[in-house]
Amino acid sequence: MNTPLVFQFISEPSDVNYGGKVHGGSVMKWIDQAGYACASTWSGRYCVTVYVGGIRFYQPIKIGQIVKVEAHVIYTGSTSMHIAIDVYARDLKKETFEKKTHCIIVFVATDDDGKSVSVPKWIPYTEEEKKQEEYAKRLMVHRKQIEEEMKPFL
Repeated sequence: MNTPLVFQFISEPSDVNYGGKVHGGSVMKWIDQAGYACASTWSGRYCVTVYVGGIRFYQPIKIGQIVKVEAHVIYTGSTSMHIAIDVYARDLKKETFEKKTHCIIVFVATDDDGKSVSVPKWIPYTEEEKKQEEYAKRLMVHRKQIEEEMKPFL
């Protein structure tokens, strides 16, 4: 079963940027932490980040808001896991969270020597899960195109 891994906490003054909102780097750190927890739980292994793509910041998060980071597997390769991550926030006095950020992050499971190892296959069952898997597959095609474009600059 692919139950989302969920972190919840209050954004802190140490997360502030020069504009008085939560720094994008803090959000990226939360994304990586939740993604790692999800991938390592799924695989039962230490995992490394191999790709973070299309981070989309919809709205800023304010200091003092409750933040919720949800991560779940949407596709597995032989050694890789594609994790969808959504970041939400709400004011303390409100009940409803608003989506603030979305991205896909890819992890690879490794052994003690840092070599990639196989991961359990994720199988989509619901229509929503099937759509998410197709989304991950489409993004893989886009990533290959981007890698080709980047080659001269690497």
